[in-house]
Amino acid sequence: MNQLREHHRNEETKEGSAVVTLEDDRLVFRMPQVHEQAEFTLEFQRTLRIPDDGRRHFLPPGLGRFPLELVDDFSDKTPQAWSQHGGVFFPMYQAEAMWINFSGDYPMAVKVTAGKINALTGEEWTDGLIEEPQDYLVVPDQPWLDGFCVKRGLIRQFVAMPLGAGYTAEEQLTEEARHGGVQITVYPMKASEYEARQGRVGSHAFEDVMYCMAPASMDMGLAPGGLMTQEIYEDDYGIEVWDTEASARCFVHIVNSVQYFTVCGVSPPDKPPTARQYTDAGLPWFDYYGGDLTALEGAKKLANLDSVTARRIREGRVVRQEGPLGPVLVNPLSLGDR
Repeated sequence: MNQLREHHRNEETKEGSAVVTLEDDRLVFRMPQVHEQAEFTLEFQRTLRIPDDGRRHFLPPGLGRFPLELVDDFSDKTPQAWSQHGGVFFPMYQAEAMWINFSGDYPMAVKVTAGKINALTGEEWTDGLIEEPQDYLVVPDQPWLDGFCVKRGLIRQFVAMPLGAGYTAEEQLTEEARHGGVQITVYPMKASEYEARQGRVGSHAFEDVMYCMAPASMDMGLAPGGLMTQEIYEDDYGIEVWDTEASARCFVHIVNSVQYFTVCGVSPPDKPPTARQYTDAGLPWFDYYGGDLTALEGAKKLANLDSVTARRIREGRVVRQEGPLGPVLVNPLSLGDR
């Protein structure tokens, strides 16, 4: 595990020769031992929570990066378990949504697990890469991830909920509330494969919104929210091109917004607008087409999970939801535009 340090403090530590740093609220993974260009960046984007109404919705906008903080800088105020893994944390309101933005030209295989549950397959975290069913994303082919892959071309949005309430994917699949947060594991392409592909032509030439105060527990996990149109693409390179001996991993903890102020002494970002407020203002939603890339089928385990709203209804709780959104403005996206 790479214990992160802010780059301007010049306190990096390494797992092998891979380095993970926190730079301007972005996580930067570098593998200079593999290739001088082996670099990958990700950020957690604030966004609208789409309606959890059974309808497919287009991609919501990015509303700016969540502020990332180093666990080691606040070890006296954060759970002791966090210090065992280090990493970073950021604040979310209960029932707030987010998406993960990826960037980098050097091909990487990226595993995303929510509370130790793989966001593509619904299986528990394992080391290494699995080809069938594919348990990793390929960047830069995959520009972002907004949620759990439930069917071909369809995800359920990442929505923050407190651990222990039974909503998170982790709790629904394991019946335990142990981890929460997100884990990111990155595997670079082998240098020989990368060099062999330089200059090739083609896709692989490297060219009820409900906000409320969360309970006293600090830990938050990710639960399935509304349905969104998004394709998760198959690995066209083949699993043999990835250097599984050169991985880097980072733990990303999610803290509720109330506790964030207690820990950091600053307020979290303001609550985002509702989907209706955003749409009524005439602002655009987005659609992305991946060209000739093939989308994964999605995971039955994840498709069978209760969404936040579905679970509340099943528990007999009152759920207030706005009616269907009116006509929406949809803009096509190119890679890197969102």
